[in-house]
Amino acid sequence: MPKEGNVLPIWGNRESMNLNPLILTNIQSSQYFKVNLYELKTYHEVIDEIFYQVRHLEPWEKGSRKTQGLTGMCGGVRGVGGGGIVSTAYCILYKLYTLKLTRKQLIGLITHQDSPYIRALGFMYIRYTQSPSDLFSWYEDYLNDTEDMDVKAGGGCIMSIGQMLRQWLTRIEWFDTLFPRIPVPSQKEIMDKLKKHGVYKGDFNDSTREHEDLNRNSPSTNLTPITTSFEMPETFGIVSSSSTTVSATPAANDQTRKRSSSAEKNGNNHSSHMNKKKKH
Repeated sequence: MPKEGNVLPIWGNRESMNLNPLILTNIQSSQYFKVNLYELKTYHEVIDEIFYQVRHLEPWEKGSRKTQGLTGMCGGVRGVGGGGIVSTAYCILYKLYTLKLTRKQLIGLITHQDSPYIRALGFMYIRYTQSPSDLFSWYEDYLNDTEDMDVKAGGGCIMSIGQMLRQWLTRIEWFDTLFPRIPVPSQKEIMDKLKKHGVYKGDFNDSTREHEDLNRNSPSTNLTPITTSFEMPETFGIVSSSSTTVSATPAANDQTRKRSSSAEKNGNNHSSHMNKKKKH
């Protein structure tokens, strides 16, 4: 990762954090963000909130995205119409942005040992706010990280940290939204470095397929096509899910999120700065 001072520069749009406008609007109008998260004043309190509340990494809660009948720019992956209930993860992501994280704090997120979701939101913060030319250096040490989590609202798509980061370096689609585009020169450099870095070590059976995938996605090809659906990067290791495809079109889901019993068990051993859990 970049070896610089503790002040963390922000790349791109400083007002929006480079988030999709519809997602940002829903975050800012969310009662959860305006009331529950407003009460959290410190970095450590927000970390505790991630530990107790985040159970997936989609931008919308299950079942809340209503885009039936919307077409073109008003539906699908672009997320400019329809709206829904913005997810806990994305609300907290923006809350972290309002705290103006330092470099040390961001490193603390991506190396945290209590929950993969704490780490994942740190890596997502990097993807949205850091310069494309610095993304690989931030992610490099974690490209073979095997800690996994369920990234899908409602469950059904297990990814490791390493698989997720490799996808974020090569694709801009993420469920019902898009990450900031990576300029072609930076993308070419990233692809070259990925090839030199080698295949995902968490699943040796897929090493050959990843090599082929990197060749197919060389900078001479369209690296980040705009599509309404995309396949999970099986060439970056096997992704455990009920389907081999993660839809970038709206999911038919409901708002209620259920904590797993194992997560609750872990929560009992966590040192919390909160007096009670907050519900979304």
